[in-house]
Amino acid sequence: QAQLVESGGGLVQTGGSLRLSCAASGRTFSNYPMGWFRQAPGKEYELVAAINWNGGDTYVADSVKGRFTISRDNAENAVFLQMNSLKPEDTAVYYCAAVRVPGGPLYKSPRSYNQWGQGTQVTVSS
Repeated sequence: QAQLVESGGGLVQTGGSLRLSCAASGRTFSNYPMGWFRQAPGKEYELVAAINWNGGDTYVADSVKGRFTISRDNAENAVFLQMNSLKPEDTAVYYCAAVRVPGGPLYKSPRSYNQWGQGTQVTVSS
């Protein structure tokens, strides 16, 4: 069964950094656009970053622009989220997700994603 498993979350201080990883198993996601979403306490799901199938095009939300970077290594069947200059408002459960069809551009709508990981907790202390 295909799975996406996030890792790399944890507790960090304001201004710190974390590198989240999303490892795929069961089948390759190398040709699929991917995204990172987060859900903060009491908040709706938010698209943080997205990447097209080959990593040549990326998107980051305004709230994390200049601080977060999405990347992928298709040889490792993995996608990453480098998180720098973390703020308390970045505290959330972070999820990686795969778009329902392979190839093509990045996608920003949650409705375009049909494969989701279980999430990894990121907590930023003040």
